[in-house]
Amino acid sequence: MEKQIGNYSFIIGVIIAIVLGLAAPKLGNATAWLWSLLVVLGLVVGFLNVSGKETKEFLWVTVALVVVAFAGSAQINTWKDVQWIGPFLKGVFDSILAFVVPASVIVALKDVWELAKGGGE
Repeated sequence: MEKQIGNYSFIIGVIIAIVLGLAAPKLGNATAWLWSLLVVLGLVVGFLNVSGKETKEFLWVTVALVVVAFAGSAQINTWKDVQWIGPFLKGVFDSILAFVVPASVIVALKDVWELAKGGGE
């Protein structure tokens, strides 16, 4: 049951990130606080919903998401040239990063803490 809560929380966070990322080009200055909200949601997922056996799987998934989202987000000039959807893709990649990076940092730090305590044996 604990694994399901963590999985669903993460999926909901990614859906919110995608929706806010799609809306970002139309929101202007409001995107700063929306991305701040995603950072907070990522921290909540990291602190409350991922622990124990699901930690390794979560970290692998977030590494893949961060690499892909960062690569997509870094293509600023390329996305400007993509008609109609370029700014929306940039917004989605940025918002996924804003959500996933804090969650993965917290989960990784918790895992390191457990290993240091000897709980990883």
